[in-house]
Amino acid sequence: MITAKIDVSTGVPAPLFSYRKYWAKRFGIAPFLPMSRAEMDLLGWDSCDIILVTGDAYIDHPSFGMALVGRLLEAQGFRVGIISQPDWLSAKAFKALGKPNLFFGVTAGNMDSMVNRYTSDRKIRSDDAYTPNAEANKRPDRAVVVYAQRCREAFPQANVVIGSIEASLRRIAHYDYWSDKVRRSVLPDSKADMLIFGSAERAIVALAHRLGAGEKISEIRDLRGTAFMVQRGWLPGSDWSEIDSTEVDTPGPLIRHADPYAMEPEKGAACASASNSPALNKDAPGVKPQVIQFQSLTRMPRLDRMRTAIRLPSYEQVVADPVLYAHASRTFHVESNPGNARALIQGHGERDVWLNAPPIPLTTPEMDAVFASPFQRKPHPSYGEAKIPAFDMIRFSINIMRGCFGGCTFCSITEHEGRIIQSRSEESILKEIEEIRDKAPGFTGTISDLGGPTANMYRLACKDTKIEASCRRLSCVFPGICENLNTDHTPLIELYRKARAIKGVKRVLIGSGLRYDLAVRSPEYVKELVTHHVGGYLKIAPEHTEAGPLAHMMKPAMSSYEQFKLMFEKYSKEAGKEQYLIPYFIAAHPGTSDLDMLNLALWLKQNNFRLDQVQTFLPTPMAIATAMYHSQRNPLKKVTRTSEAVETVRSGRMRRLHKAFLRYHDPENWPLLRDALRQMGRADLIGNGKKHLIPAFQPPGTGLRHKETWAAKKSSRQTRIDTLRPQSRKSTKALQSRAK
Repeated sequence: MITAKIDVSTGVPAPLFSYRKYWAKRFGIAPFLPMSRAEMDLLGWDSCDIILVTGDAYIDHPSFGMALVGRLLEAQGFRVGIISQPDWLSAKAFKALGKPNLFFGVTAGNMDSMVNRYTSDRKIRSDDAYTPNAEANKRPDRAVVVYAQRCREAFPQANVVIGSIEASLRRIAHYDYWSDKVRRSVLPDSKADMLIFGSAERAIVALAHRLGAGEKISEIRDLRGTAFMVQRGWLPGSDWSEIDSTEVDTPGPLIRHADPYAMEPEKGAACASASNSPALNKDAPGVKPQVIQFQSLTRMPRLDRMRTAIRLPSYEQVVADPVLYAHASRTFHVESNPGNARALIQGHGERDVWLNAPPIPLTTPEMDAVFASPFQRKPHPSYGEAKIPAFDMIRFSINIMRGCFGGCTFCSITEHEGRIIQSRSEESILKEIEEIRDKAPGFTGTISDLGGPTANMYRLACKDTKIEASCRRLSCVFPGICENLNTDHTPLIELYRKARAIKGVKRVLIGSGLRYDLAVRSPEYVKELVTHHVGGYLKIAPEHTEAGPLAHMMKPAMSSYEQFKLMFEKYSKEAGKEQYLIPYFIAAHPGTSDLDMLNLALWLKQNNFRLDQVQTFLPTPMAIATAMYHSQRNPLKKVTRTSEAVETVRSGRMRRLHKAFLRYHDPENWPLLRDALRQMGRADLIGNGKKHLIPAFQPPGTGLRHKETWAAKKSSRQTRIDTLRPQSRKSTKALQSRAK
């Protein structure tokens, strides 16, 4: 029996802990969620209600998704088992705990499996931080698809539910960097019954209780934050309406570019007639525009958003037409606010992928209860003394919030966790610090982080809930900080002070990325941070110095960085500390030219920065920057067939060049940079003076890779010369000179 109100897409969600506990609660709390039949026997279980399959090692810590979800379901009364990093070459490992009574929950782990396994240059990584002893190749490519198929093979009648960041970012047709093509939604490939996207707590708890009450998963179609396959044209009821995405944001020629944040057409605005827009001709998406007739938009009857679904261009259409791909990406991101988002539909062959509206964020009491589970805060005993790098990094850190309203186009946090900040209470966080002090092995008094996706968005939110629910901006801080955003850092300052005052706590460091354009709004916060919570170095991420790339990233101008730098140095000096900022930058981001990278390199040299670790743009599924990379259009603005093209860096050589600019000081990069500077007409930057970017000389034993390539080309040219019959001694010398 379910006593709580079901979380339906048309109503207020049930409080997360208001459901009557499942009957299996009588078995009590497991020391660790079982990973074997022997552990199940010790607990007195004959079966598991839910089995979570993950690509990570099982660490019973709230920073790991399978532990957080597993303990949450356990608190609801369900028996939860875990299959961690199974051998995916057969179904045998997926039978280890038997058939789950309710469903398999499949996740690739805390990271996308392709990002986990490959570098931005598509090279296989030599280690895996989420595996014992960092052993590589313990998970397959596209792990969610492989694991789900093996679950189905092991128990054909079992329900299979996929989730986590990998599934969440692949819920519609998406560009896949590793295969360099647009792939289908993960749903038809995995054969899963349901996909839960975003923060999964509400949907997975409601789903478990409803399945436990006897409902069929094929009939559960009203949970927010879920996606599933349906027959073409299916609607939940006769009171639902379907509209085409091109009616919301027409990807056709316009006579006036609308403001990118004015998501609704203005009354009286002129636009292309829908009947003449080539983008609406779905049978021939590449047709050139015909003679355009213009008409004023008329206000359409207002539809109930809660019972309206938007049909995106189909998988087949976005594969064939990059403009429609960019348009679909723009529509998807505009429809992401839980307060006003509509359901989305995307055709895949003869069937549709149906996405319900995003989940309603958790309240602070709900967040507190989720993190209050009896975590052991250590790896499962089966791993023995093996070191798991990801655990070592976060074992003494605390997650105080989730979500990010920054909207950086290259980042997938907002696509997964949403833009609305969900914060824990001060009491909950301080209690966890005390638990670490009292229970965590090896604790020496230092909390390594109080943060989340960002360090300083704790309790920041829109000043008006009605405005928040109706807002359709993609970022609260770009191109400037919204006037409706509360930027008061006082709650975070008070949290820092109380945290470091706890007996037994020597230091509280901040390791999460700092949003410095917000921080400068609160000098008191910057002083508190710099004086007490920086361990000598503070990492921040300007990402670039030039206006073009920053606009395509939706990042603040460098003036915000310079302002923060002055405050950082001032308060470090007042505290009598020698501390340094470590800036992070991205190479080869869409919208970045060679000149932009050169100017960034000159800025780095002028400021005496020699970066050890640099990041090359990695197009991850669903990110706005990935849509730019694939379509060469900018979804931050209304997408048209005449939109200005976005400059993209695609070839391996150009990606290496942009990365080389970030490491201008490395002799291995000098040959490549010399060639580029000459081609750019900036040979004046080659020399041995202080004003030069790189020297003219090459140290012995460096730049060998470039030298070998050059030598091979020269040898090939010389071979061609030798095969020619020279007319004279003069012509031979001319050919040899040209080869040099």
